[in-house]
Amino acid sequence: MNKKVMLIIMDGWGHGAHPASDAIYQSNTFFIKSLYSQYPHCELITCGEAVGLPSGQMGNSEVGHMNIGAGRIVYQELMRINNVIKNNMLGQNEALLATLKYAKENNRALHLLGLVSDGGVHSHISHLKALCQIAHDFGLKNIFIHAFTDGRDTDPKSGFGFLKDLEAFLNNLEIPIASVIGRYYAMDRDNRWLRVKIAYDLIVHGLGKPSKDMLSAVQQSYEQGITDEFINPIIKADEEGRPITTIQEGDTVICFNFRTDRCREISRALTQQDFPEFGMKKLGLYYTTMTMYDHAFKNVNYIFSNDDLTHTLGETLEDEGLTQMRIAETEKYPHVTFFFNGGREQPFKGESRFMVPSPKVATYDLQPEMSAIEVKNVLIEKTKALQPDFICVNFANPDMVGHTGVMEAVKRAVETVDNCVKEVV
Repeated sequence: MNKKVMLIIMDGWGHGAHPASDAIYQSNTFFIKSLYSQYPHCELITCGEAVGLPSGQMGNSEVGHMNIGAGRIVYQELMRINNVIKNNMLGQNEALLATLKYAKENNRALHLLGLVSDGGVHSHISHLKALCQIAHDFGLKNIFIHAFTDGRDTDPKSGFGFLKDLEAFLNNLEIPIASVIGRYYAMDRDNRWLRVKIAYDLIVHGLGKPSKDMLSAVQQSYEQGITDEFINPIIKADEEGRPITTIQEGDTVICFNFRTDRCREISRALTQQDFPEFGMKKLGLYYTTMTMYDHAFKNVNYIFSNDDLTHTLGETLEDEGLTQMRIAETEKYPHVTFFFNGGREQPFKGESRFMVPSPKVATYDLQPEMSAIEVKNVLIEKTKALQPDFICVNFANPDMVGHTGVMEAVKRAVETVDNCVKEVV
């Protein structure tokens, strides 16, 4: 008898220690609760050293899917880069040295852009500091920071503290923070190009609120009810109110996010593709990323190569001649494909992939059901039609709506997933 297996990932669904603030505990998830009462179960540790992160570091979707797909601990880029910096090896990296050499020999500005926080999910402020110190010691004079504020993997108003800490560090190096913008715009991953355009126009055209004091401008955003994730573009201005810098043709850029998914779009707009309908044009830049964001990118350098994971679940199924299916909505599609396969872009032989579009809303508390029902419907339809040996499906709602912090919306999200899983099972 050929037994088939389905892995249902309810992304963001966990067991909290504080019922009063636990939307899952407070929700009417009758079906999932019935499974707990009827069948053996256990809990997985999804943070820290158990998933290849530093002790005490929270997990994330990329890390979780990669560890599940590998079936073993996968040591993450955060630890890898931390160790290189700790051992004073980053300044010897050939790709980084080539980038700095280009800027110096051609008298071009160096722009460092990325997420400024200690969240450790997409980047780490310590990596930015190390890059700044190395660039300064290399003799570069025109170095500028374009800061994306977090508020999603960190406290919603922690950006002020991170920027204050960064400014104090940069003062000794005479490196200014040239622009600030929330990750909502700069780190979109769902082809919302109007958001990306706002970030592009800030760093390329200097379009933003001019300010001589970036910290005061961020504080004013808080006072207006705008937290880190959504901070509107702020540009550092000189005495005449003009931007102190913008990214120009021929400049050098380092994008220091190590996670690959959320800086692909801004990198594509800067280096790979014209978007005339959005007024974005690719520039001739010496562009370097912390890791390889996309195998298809042309003329983009990367500081750390991505180690190919072997003997993942997908590869094992292929080797055994079994078929497999992956399905998710847009927000989690890379996770059940690229990350689950250990960083592999191409499907395995016998692997079918289906992506359901995520709803086009500003934030998912406005539509907590997201596309779960559509995912469920496609899942049932394709399972009946294809009869795959293994299925991996992701329901994104608990994670994506949970990030909004809106309790009633999160409850609706998890109840939607509960109903969908009931129909599937």
